[in-house]
Amino acid sequence: MSWVLQYLVGFQQLGHDVYFVEKSGYPDSCYDPMKNQMSDDCTYGVRQVGHLLKRFGLGGKWCYVDAQERYYGLSKGQVEAVFESAELFIEMGTHEAWLTESSSARLRVLVDGDPGFTQIKLEKRLTRGEQVPLYDRYYSVGRNIGTEKSGAPTAGTEWHPLFHPVAIDLFTPTICLTCAPFTTIMNWQSYENVEYGGRVYGQKDIELNRFLTLPRHTMVPLAVAAAGGVPRELLSNYGWRVHDAHAVTISFDSFVRYIRDSRGEFSVAKNGYVATTSGWFSDRSAAYLASGRPVVMQDTGFSSHLPCGRGLFAVTTVDEAAWAIEEIHRDYDHHSSWAREIAIQYLDARKVLGGLLDELDVR
Repeated sequence: MSWVLQYLVGFQQLGHDVYFVEKSGYPDSCYDPMKNQMSDDCTYGVRQVGHLLKRFGLGGKWCYVDAQERYYGLSKGQVEAVFESAELFIEMGTHEAWLTESSSARLRVLVDGDPGFTQIKLEKRLTRGEQVPLYDRYYSVGRNIGTEKSGAPTAGTEWHPLFHPVAIDLFTPTICLTCAPFTTIMNWQSYENVEYGGRVYGQKDIELNRFLTLPRHTMVPLAVAAAGGVPRELLSNYGWRVHDAHAVTISFDSFVRYIRDSRGEFSVAKNGYVATTSGWFSDRSAAYLASGRPVVMQDTGFSSHLPCGRGLFAVTTVDEAAWAIEEIHRDYDHHSSWAREIAIQYLDARKVLGGLLDELDVR
């Protein structure tokens, strides 16, 4: 929810009237971490999201529609009225649940948050003779998508680049303990691998295996908060501290606290992001930078779009990652300041979303 919150708060900061709507995209799509169970029961999620949005001034400005088409938050009539008056509808998923209602909005925009995979899925739809959903404009957080730098298909669509925004004010730099680990939060496998053009595109499990020995190459402790079939014993044997991703992200406050308790972030990307040279940069990494926590991240091509070498390092090998972590450790205060500055200059939600609205001529 954190990455969506950055958009909502960012648009609010720009003075816009913001609403959040979501529908159940498939059966058993609601996760209850208390029961560790997927089901159609959205009670836990609706309660938690409702509290969070109220905290940020969005109480009464959200709606969730469950698998039985029951409305929570705004009623069906209220949601339809919001769409009728909307200047802009932003689709941030790919299941196209609101295409009918959003047809009354002045502009409809798709923001692709899963670059490479999204385009492959759309390309396959075209191959099957199916229509790609129609929006007025298409954006991708894979900044190389649609350019010669990326091997991802385009599905006959013009893709415009966008950074994941971060609401800077939500992440305040704090003093960091010297002994704190570099951390990250990840899904070991988010979903099944995808085949396209005779090649299989996979998940973070593939890429983390390339960096499995990293803890043996640096004296700085490394930790990963992971979910989704995690080989905990294997990671521990190589020196990784392994945390439960669900416990770390049980609330927005626990997410922020985990970042603050970190020395910085080391992270890999999904294999599909790397293999297509998508140019993706993580919303989570943006939160680390905004918190003054330096980031060492596997390069997806983002190094062409963000300054690297001070506060942020793009790496492709274990040796490069170990060197970057040690370099940050040697001159931590400067790298911490540089990390925050990158977030302010390039990823601040007011700048990123303000630029998006300017391109769309939405005032």
